[in-house]
Amino acid sequence: MIQQILDLFNDKKTVEKIQNKLPKLFYLAELESQRAGKVGMEVGSLRERILVSLLLYKFGEKNVETEIRITEPEIDVLLFYEPISIKTKTGTGFSGVKLIWTVDEKNAKEFKENYIPHCDIMYAQINWDNIGGLFYIPVETQKNVFEKIGRYEYIKLPPLGTNPRGVEITSKALQTLTSHNETLKIEIAWKKERIEYNPFKRWVELWKQD
Repeated sequence: MIQQILDLFNDKKTVEKIQNKLPKLFYLAELESQRAGKVGMEVGSLRERILVSLLLYKFGEKNVETEIRITEPEIDVLLFYEPISIKTKTGTGFSGVKLIWTVDEKNAKEFKENYIPHCDIMYAQINWDNIGGLFYIPVETQKNVFEKIGRYEYIKLPPLGTNPRGVEITSKALQTLTSHNETLKIEIAWKKERIEYNPFKRWVELWKQD
């Protein structure tokens, strides 16, 4: 585990800020990516940026590397030179969280056969009008669970004949990881505050400038 991350999950002031701010910022991300009342897939990228910005706020730009090579599909950010994968999901269940995004069946199978956890995970479980949380799952914990339940209980391939969007971690594995005693957790009450938001306003304002 990246030891400095303990400051983010154990500092009372920071924890309270996360509990208060994260629902508001994630709701803004939903409004930003909404089309005809439905939230688009791009919301995932916006949520990722929000969590990376949390790391930048807490630890400073010199300790957070955001320019990650495209050849590192699982890594979203480096904190103190150590890799972190950021994952978010809306809902009460534990299914649907991607280990890797791919539309190629061959690549998905190869990934499953060769995968070994190799970086910490920051995972936000969004549960609107209920309780969810922000989790930090050390790579050592992932390896422990991976070895305990086995590759085929840990990784889920998309069904054959479908349009795959990625390889998932199984609900059994994720539930085991989030409840593990070495996983860090901040409990969050996900409440939507009414926000008057126009996603086009800032762009219109920029057009008005000389």
